[in-house]
Amino acid sequence: MTSNTVHPAQRIVDLGFGFIFSAALSAVAELGVADRLEQGPRSAASLAEELGVDARSLYRVLRLLASVEVFSEDDSGRFSLTPAAEYLRTSAQGSLRSAVLMLTQRIFWAPAGELVETVRMGNNPFDRIFGAPFFDYLTRDATQGAIFHRGMSSLSDMENGLIAGSYDFTPLQRVVDVGGGHGGFLIEVLKAAPQVRGVLFDHRHVLSEARIAQAGFADRCELVEGDFFQSVPSGADAYVLKRILHDWSDEVCVRILRHCREAMAEHGRVLVVDTVIPPGNAPHGGKVLDVMMMASLPGRERTEAEFGKLFAEAGLRLSRVIHTPAALSITEAVAA
Repeated sequence: MTSNTVHPAQRIVDLGFGFIFSAALSAVAELGVADRLEQGPRSAASLAEELGVDARSLYRVLRLLASVEVFSEDDSGRFSLTPAAEYLRTSAQGSLRSAVLMLTQRIFWAPAGELVETVRMGNNPFDRIFGAPFFDYLTRDATQGAIFHRGMSSLSDMENGLIAGSYDFTPLQRVVDVGGGHGGFLIEVLKAAPQVRGVLFDHRHVLSEARIAQAGFADRCELVEGDFFQSVPSGADAYVLKRILHDWSDEVCVRILRHCREAMAEHGRVLVVDTVIPPGNAPHGGKVLDVMMMASLPGRERTEAEFGKLFAEAGLRLSRVIHTPAALSITEAVAA
């Protein structure tokens, strides 16, 4: 049945079982099952022997994922890659294996399991579970931090080109990507606008895995270490905040935006790249992400009006919202 014909009672049951699909996807991503199917179909027993896992358990997980078109099983019980499973291959163009490992990390999984506490108290249980706020914990635990940052880069790679292509960067000379991670978005900006010189601004441990030089843009992009809570590099035409503000409370967001306002060149602008929650009850990826943020971080996804309020408090004015083919929108602000 299609989603429109599912009985309301069955819809509730299906949603209740949703975490099982996440767990199965996480398991096969961690084991690297898709990588081992690159050469063709294989049985669960053959895969299990190579991976050193229990064959029957692996079969049951693969059978479940095949039911939702992640892998397929033939009449002889051999599993093959599907178009969806291709994205679980480590070497695939646009691979989402790291993204799956990040999205199913315990930093999101455990707090989501205690969502009722957040609803009752208005704050999330992350500090209690992990002993530190979200980003402090990731800095302290290098392994978990690496999973997170690689996953974010992987998730961003499927959207960066679409978003960068939705905005005209050609009139600009200097663009600072604030908290820009490994540089995936800035690379797409540099591709689209040959006259732009970029600044990738982030913490040292994040910049250590920057992909700017690998992409061939070392001569047009400077890597600058710093903390956007303190300041940002000055004199740029545009300051990009991609998936940054949604991590933080309104008060912290205003502080970050003020740093950008103080640093930007005359006629500069701030480009916030986050979801913009639309009115109404239609499905929207930002609504899912918003509850995820609520469970693990102090931030939120915002409406256009809420962005406008943040900008006003930071001495900026919302000039336009550009919706992109991706789930994120570009909310542009200029000096008030």
